[in-house]
Amino acid sequence: MTDTRLTAQSRADALDRLRRSVSPGQELDVLIIGGGITGAGIALDAASRGLSTAIVEAQDWAEGTSSRSSKLVHGGLRYLQMLDFKLVTEALAERDLLLTELAPHLVRPIPFLYPIRHRVWERAFVGAGIMLYDILATLRRGRRALPWHRHLGRRGVAAAFADLSPSAAVGAIEYWDANVDDARYVVTVLRTAKEHGAIEASRTQVVELTRDAGGTVIGAVLEVLDTGELIPVRARAVISSTGVWTEESQALAGTEGGLRVLASKGIHIVVPRERIKGEVGLILQTPTSVLFVIPWSRYWVIGTTDTPWSQDFTHPTATSADIDYVIGQANAVLEHPIDRTDVVGTWAGLRPLLQPGTIQGTASAKISREHTVASAAPGLTVIAGGKFTTYRIMARDAVDFALGEAAHTMPSVTRNLPLVGAAGLADAERELRASSAEFGWNEALLDHLLHRYGANVLDILELVRASRDLAQPLVHAPAYLRAEIVYAVTHEGALHLDDIMARRTRMVYEYADEASAALDEVAEIAGPLLGWDADTREHELEVYRATAAADAAAATEPDDESAARVRGVAPDIVPMAH
Repeated sequence: MTDTRLTAQSRADALDRLRRSVSPGQELDVLIIGGGITGAGIALDAASRGLSTAIVEAQDWAEGTSSRSSKLVHGGLRYLQMLDFKLVTEALAERDLLLTELAPHLVRPIPFLYPIRHRVWERAFVGAGIMLYDILATLRRGRRALPWHRHLGRRGVAAAFADLSPSAAVGAIEYWDANVDDARYVVTVLRTAKEHGAIEASRTQVVELTRDAGGTVIGAVLEVLDTGELIPVRARAVISSTGVWTEESQALAGTEGGLRVLASKGIHIVVPRERIKGEVGLILQTPTSVLFVIPWSRYWVIGTTDTPWSQDFTHPTATSADIDYVIGQANAVLEHPIDRTDVVGTWAGLRPLLQPGTIQGTASAKISREHTVASAAPGLTVIAGGKFTTYRIMARDAVDFALGEAAHTMPSVTRNLPLVGAAGLADAERELRASSAEFGWNEALLDHLLHRYGANVLDILELVRASRDLAQPLVHAPAYLRAEIVYAVTHEGALHLDDIMARRTRMVYEYADEASAALDEVAEIAGPLLGWDADTREHELEVYRATAAADAAAATEPDDESAARVRGVAPDIVPMAH
């Protein structure tokens, strides 16, 4: 076992190990392209089997789809309508495994109401579906993770969600799923993989897949984006898990084979918790998608949409029409409507949906959230599709596919491998509570820290005991401690302001103007740890502010094309290679 910390130095060490992979006897067993939840899961699966494993990501960890989801770990109630019992059963089993064993600190139970408009036939029809949902969840071995559903009348609905309009429902069915901070979950999986020896480098892009004389992929050429250095890498197997970039990644091998992926955009808005009176979430059927109203800490997260996206994959953008659509759908059931002035933040993400049909012999796939693993070229395994909840199954399947017959002698062990921060959770909570009075931390802050760090909250305690000023909240983002900014750099691999603001914390959409008021303090804390001089610090601040302004301008545009054009004027802190 090795250190779990992700730092600028650990990245430098990883790049050095990648440089050595072309030397005799130094070849990697597995090189993984893509640092979202699927790639992170593959890295953990492969490394925990004892394989020499490296993972690279062109942007920050989870910067794409895996930081822009609905923040849910769920079985997919709506997939029962598609009669996709296998997917739902698999997802429910994974949901409960994450809740009870693998990541109880990161994944939390959450109740939802399914409003009922018709007393008899709809209650019977929906009730049967949710009953089946609960029954499928019991097929997993072990104790039941969540309560059974229950039926509510008008009085019960009013108690659970006071702002649900009486005209929107005659009753409801309450059922349970779970939520998660998706980006933090990805970083935690990566830290667990590093503990098992995985080599991990962000801001490092695969620009070529190398092949031997027989056409087998035997490695890659990497570009270290902040320096421009090219690093040739040798690996016995290469696995691509690049989501909506799947076809671009496959093309690097010089082959037309592989999977075809459709990018579908989903947006969410963030509304202060006090603006809507409710204690549980809502799930609503809309003409084009399922809309969730999700209680999230101090806010409500409301979304999502489901529309094709053909613009720049790097910066999907919520348009004015998208935001108005979500507000309108929510207002259809709210007693006190919300408007644009209530929205403190938005985000847009791209779902990688498999397209039907085959390309040069790969397995056919329908458009769904099911995943497919294929060989785009000898030596190159490609995985696409799927959903966040089932990432562990996807990772297992990808590594099994890449290993072939050898998988039988080194099977996946992640079923029984808790993530960093899960072990010792109860003891860490006791120590945190015993120390809370010393630092003046209230119950809300304790819950915030436990949900974000689990047993690793002891690292936060160590930081604040060494430097008391780190126990103080940020002046303009008081939900976060100064120590959390330090931790993002010293333990979680943050290299830039945007990494901290958008993914290690979620200040980017929790405070007005993407939390620009907190930037100076965050830079003051993070800059010295990252070795920034005055010019570097100013550049980081300028790029972040330009991005916040471009995001705000894009959200006033009527369509994807114009929004992407407006968003595209902002520079990237580390541009990707093209």
